[in-house]
Amino acid sequence: MAFAILWLNQRNQAYVALAAAGYGAMALGFLFQDIMPGMPMELQRIPSNFFFIVSALFLWTSVLWRYRIKAPLYPMLIVAGASFAALCWFLVVHPSLTNRIYSINIGLGIIAASAVFKLRKIRNPKFIDKVLFWVSFLAATNFIFRPILIVWLQGGYESYADYTGFQQSLYWATVQFTQALISVTIALILLVAVATDLIEELTKEARTDVLSGLANRRGFEDQASALLQSCNERGEAAVLLIVDIDHFKRINDNFGHAVGDSVIAAFGRMLRAMIEPEMVAGRIGGEEFAVFVPNVDPGKARCFAEELRKRVSELRVEGLPDHFSTTASIGLAFSTHRGEELFKLLRRADRALYDAKDAGRDQVRLFSSDKRLVRVAQ
Repeated sequence: MAFAILWLNQRNQAYVALAAAGYGAMALGFLFQDIMPGMPMELQRIPSNFFFIVSALFLWTSVLWRYRIKAPLYPMLIVAGASFAALCWFLVVHPSLTNRIYSINIGLGIIAASAVFKLRKIRNPKFIDKVLFWVSFLAATNFIFRPILIVWLQGGYESYADYTGFQQSLYWATVQFTQALISVTIALILLVAVATDLIEELTKEARTDVLSGLANRRGFEDQASALLQSCNERGEAAVLLIVDIDHFKRINDNFGHAVGDSVIAAFGRMLRAMIEPEMVAGRIGGEEFAVFVPNVDPGKARCFAEELRKRVSELRVEGLPDHFSTTASIGLAFSTHRGEELFKLLRRADRALYDAKDAGRDQVRLFSSDKRLVRVAQ
């Protein structure tokens, strides 16, 4: 119910719906196993174990989907089908309680192990990710080795005429304990994961400019400050670009604010496509943008700025005449020493930007370390 309610409020999180389905199937399994009246030949074990297998498929797929990892569905379904068929065989055709124990547990263990194998590929795992991995590993180990170990210690269970004595056995006691413990632990971890995802999503929304799809000023300054500090600690160069769309007020006045918004959105898409993963880009004003580039040499930074200027002039936005060319002025500033602060870098890049605008716009200017403003050759 908890996962179902969460999913109703977070429809974009499909893995939460799968978790709800998984625990729903598990509940049905326990319903048939512990509450429904007994059936001849213990046939109630068929629906109960069927739902336990379905629950495992849903839950481990849910865990993988949380990390956008494709679940190995066909191998998992083959294992599930073989496990269930073996269970039915050793229940109806060739009754054997010990082999039924092996059939269902090893099948569940292999399904869990297939998820664990995929989870090891997670990059830069957070604490909750590591906990989920090791709990999944313990679950797979428990399903596979616990019945083998207990049968080896106590011998098989073929001597039990009915389930009365079996339910007092060591195996059954460990089933009741470990099944509940693993199920509740995974549920709690997934609930924490859902809360973590929600917090990250809200944080991202709070630091993202909706129109351009880039970071807003707060988000940009937080990320750029952290990157600048890292560059300072490693003694690496960094560059800050400030980009201003020329005559943007004229675009709004002549063609309407909707067209102006389209220009901002188009520029944001173009900039997102240009920047590399280590860069940070943000909209820091109405028509003003900033790009922080860590660990870059002056030549490469100038080439990037000039390429950006050229691409702006090639933008085509619905609502603007075909002959209308959008242009941008760009100011560059390099970090000059360790301990450089972002606001000082912003101020120098801003001075370079205003020099570019004063010189006629549609050009790139660099603020040099000796306080002179240099025009980048076009």
